[in-house]
Amino acid sequence: MEDKNNIKDTANPPDTINEANLLNSAELASLPSLYLALCRSAREITDPQADRKLRELVTRGAAEGVFPRDRFGFSALTRALQSADAFCRRVSPNRNVILAMLLYRMCDGQFLTLEQVEQDWGADVAKMVKGLLKVASLYSRANTPESENFRRLLMAFADDIRVIIMMIVDRLVLMKLINHHPAERLVRDIAVESNYLYASLAHRLGLYAIKSELEDMSLKYTDRQTYTDIARQLNERKAKRDAYIAAFIAPLREKLLSMGLNFEIKGRTKSIFSIWNKIKKQKNDIDHIYDLFAIRVIIDTPPEKEKNDCWLAYSVVTDMYQPNPSRMKDWISVPKSNGYESLHITVAGPEGKWVEVQIRTRRMDLVAEKGLAAHWRYKGIKSEEVLDSWMNKIRDLLEDTESGPMELMRNFKMDIYDKEVFVFTPRGDLFRLPAGATLLDFAFHIHTNVGSQCTGGRVNGKNEKLTYRLRSGDTVEIQTSANQSPKPDWINIVVTSKARTKIRQTLKERQNKSAELGREMMMRRLKNRKLEFEEAAVSRLVKKMGYRNMTDFFNEIAEGRLDVNDVMERYATFESHPHDPHAGKVSAEEFNLQTAQGEEADASANADDVLVIGNDIKGINYKFARCCNPIYGDDVFGFISAEGVIKIHRADCPNAANIRERYPYRVITTRWSGKVGSQMGATLRVVGNDDIGIVTNITSIISKEKNVSLRAISIDSNDGLFQGHLSVGIQDNDSLNALIRKIKTVKGVKEVSRAR
Repeated sequence: MEDKNNIKDTANPPDTINEANLLNSAELASLPSLYLALCRSAREITDPQADRKLRELVTRGAAEGVFPRDRFGFSALTRALQSADAFCRRVSPNRNVILAMLLYRMCDGQFLTLEQVEQDWGADVAKMVKGLLKVASLYSRANTPESENFRRLLMAFADDIRVIIMMIVDRLVLMKLINHHPAERLVRDIAVESNYLYASLAHRLGLYAIKSELEDMSLKYTDRQTYTDIARQLNERKAKRDAYIAAFIAPLREKLLSMGLNFEIKGRTKSIFSIWNKIKKQKNDIDHIYDLFAIRVIIDTPPEKEKNDCWLAYSVVTDMYQPNPSRMKDWISVPKSNGYESLHITVAGPEGKWVEVQIRTRRMDLVAEKGLAAHWRYKGIKSEEVLDSWMNKIRDLLEDTESGPMELMRNFKMDIYDKEVFVFTPRGDLFRLPAGATLLDFAFHIHTNVGSQCTGGRVNGKNEKLTYRLRSGDTVEIQTSANQSPKPDWINIVVTSKARTKIRQTLKERQNKSAELGREMMMRRLKNRKLEFEEAAVSRLVKKMGYRNMTDFFNEIAEGRLDVNDVMERYATFESHPHDPHAGKVSAEEFNLQTAQGEEADASANADDVLVIGNDIKGINYKFARCCNPIYGDDVFGFISAEGVIKIHRADCPNAANIRERYPYRVITTRWSGKVGSQMGATLRVVGNDDIGIVTNITSIISKEKNVSLRAISIDSNDGLFQGHLSVGIQDNDSLNALIRKIKTVKGVKEVSRAR
């Protein structure tokens, strides 16, 4: 172990003391008792030399004010000590977890780095500290689960189950500290989040005692009057309730002893939050809630006799008191997904009152109180089948990226608290699904491909539809077809998050493929008409036609619900005057020539005066149309666009006939001035044999030509032939024709032409 001097070398304390984080007199006075409490709780895992090293580091950090205060003003040091103590008492003593909870606060205060933690305390501790810092960074950006950070917060939790449990325990400590805190709104936000997120996680992990405390305190801070009223009524009835429990237990104890069982029996009042929920659900008052308490029989017995002894105790209870068969729950034969095991039966006790009796062994009770952590060794956790299953369910739920944070939160809580049904395959394999699950849910539970191709199934030998609601004990055989695929209405059939996510993913993939087909159809038609596909212009057209997005627009084209020829007409017009809502209804006199904006094939008459427009007018800015890319020497004409800019088209432009027919009043005569301007764009189409080196020979010719530059090249090869499009910068028509002649001399070239 390292001594105190080495600690000073590895830690890098700040140059100045942060006085805002220094402990006040009350906090200083509480430190010895908090530390002693932690020592008592962790005495079975103590290491005097390592503990001394940690104590010295923490003491120095406290003296230098490196433990930050939280939003409520509580010192991170006192809160960390309380959380570590609570973890040992409420979950299980573990050295690495205690180290992580204390060292994380010093890393958060920038007193230590993760590298120093790993070097001095090990990689496992550093991993947990990193997870805690990740969660802390999310909370620094948002305080409540309504934010978009909710999903990322859950994913940070799901990286390591120990981080989940540490955060649950820390939240329990915080909830106890904030009672009567003056920041009422902040307290309420924390209470709501504790109920939605932390109580739900505690329930999933089987930490029922912590879950009940969080729920009770959440109700207390959000509706203190209701909480106080229920607590008062329970307290007023305590003596009567205790007497009834004693009367119920006395004869039962004698009978169980006579059967040779070693056991403990006790009564337990339901939580205030649970009672409040029953009052709301049953629309009744507390006097008419029959199961305000439960009797718990805890049997000491070896593992091999657990089931036999539990069923023996069950027979004793049901012989003495009349059972309600509809409320019998066997969580011993098939434990809950979080490992919970117990027999529950509701019986009619003295005075005809219904009483719930829970029967379990000492081991089962430990799991029920401390959840999965009760039988969890922190190393090698990946091998735990139950934990792997739980982690996978959380990740499946988070995959549904279409859900907003509130919908995600609702589904998260629903998936956790829904009751379960158990169904079998024809081979006898048992599967667990939430109550209300359908045949389609079961198919997706088996495999995504099975669900996607599901057409129905046979349940207990009878054909059933996708919508069939599964019942415990059903034997289910799924029927599939290669021609089947998910439908949009399937979303309304399934209830599990996994099925819903997979259906949405498949529908989205199919929609994207259809949209891509529609896009290709439009681009092909545009190419035939010598028009370029411009994202900005298409986006404006999509919006003008009333579609929400391009995907919907292209889907309509692919499905044939939107005539692609009509789209071409609209696009040609829209591309020519995208901002003109009254195309064809305005006279030419209303248009004023303006300076062209942007970089699109701009040419300035002031620079070269290579064009004479109209009645020998020079010095006017214009644009060369992309649909035909005219160059010096071509027969051209001008077209006045809606924004008043002149676009120059070739006389044989594919759109020339349409423009002259629909907008003759916007056509303006144009001719070249006699001066050769700078390079202009032109595209050549080349067809030839797909021989080695032919493309190199073509580009070599272009590179040797004076005043010619190769701007872009695209080649498609098929069945021994290639077709390429070469975009070149060239001065005039004569130079282009000369270039075409030279390319035709290349061996293997069959055809060269100017693309229109």
